[in-house]
Amino acid sequence: MAEPGRQGQPPPLRAAAAPAAAGCILAGTAAVTIAVLAGPGPGFTGYVSEAGIAGSGHALTYRIGVYALAAGVLLLAAALPARLWMAAALLGAGSLSTALSGTVTCSVGCPLPPFERATVGDLVHGGASIAATGTIVLAMVAVALHRDAGRRLRGLAAGAAAVALPLCAAVGLAMLLVGRGSLVGVLERVVLAVAVLWGVATATVLGFTDPPAPPVRTGGASRTGDGKRHPPSSEGFDHRRPPS
Repeated sequence: MAEPGRQGQPPPLRAAAAPAAAGCILAGTAAVTIAVLAGPGPGFTGYVSEAGIAGSGHALTYRIGVYALAAGVLLLAAALPARLWMAAALLGAGSLSTALSGTVTCSVGCPLPPFERATVGDLVHGGASIAATGTIVLAMVAVALHRDAGRRLRGLAAGAAAVALPLCAAVGLAMLLVGRGSLVGVLERVVLAVAVLWGVATATVLGFTDPPAPPVRTGGASRTGDGKRHPPSSEGFDHRRPPS
């Protein structure tokens, strides 16, 4: 019988969390998309969050979708290998921020400074939404920069981060210089789409493969009669684990 967690086979808990993460992310995205398209919002000139305004006929659908997305991000954090703890922590923070953005809704138009007068709820909702997106993008960067994450995970994260980082910067500048409008609306949707695609793709990879583990050194440097330290021989490595 194959041992769980061996090379090429993910541990049982991660194997269960990964497909669950993909399912929650896809279901949440579908619910939010339905709420945005069917709601009375202004289309691409408004924020996605406007679909969840209290009193809207599709506010409940929007909130369910946001909570499903938060659960999916948290499950994705649980599905990551332990050595990617930084990315997992960032995803955990992103999950909490996503849930907060669904709990605290914005007022009509989701106004934000500097061009609009915002309420406390608007600021909390906007801050939580920005924090959720930012931490997820930083999680992409953390995976991409981790040399032991595995070629597939690093490639997905690097590609997603390369697209998401400049888009996030563009959204921030547009909000400060232009304000609410079609430019911000389109850029926001593209950033969210990149985050969703990365989350689903990463969960899929984690569900079917186990990133290579770093080599395990079982012996240390030794001293010889000349008093000098010499590196360990090949006997000091566990050859059951191929180097990453």
